[in-house]
Amino acid sequence: MSKRRRYSPEFKREAIALSRQPGANCRQVALEIGINPNLLSRWAREAEGEPSKAFKGSGTPRDEELAHLKRELARVKKERDFLREAAVFFAKESS
Repeated sequence: MSKRRRYSPEFKREAIALSRQPGANCRQVALEIGINPNLLSRWAREAEGEPSKAFKGSGTPRDEELAHLKRELARVKKERDFLREAAVFFAKESS
């Protein structure tokens, strides 16, 4: 079984642009660049709605949420450590 190929967002956008040129069709362009015509059709459908949101990456929303929570936890730990050090400092000053 072959390994699944990954294509960059730039490659996808360029392939879609080629298929939208006058006189070119999706199947012909796909075969010329070495991908399945159905794949190029799917990319074109994904880019139709909101091109800025198309091809964001391979991460899942769960992975993004986990990364966000890890960053937030690191920030909160820094704040806690700062406040702990400040409390120790002021305790020494008031003695």
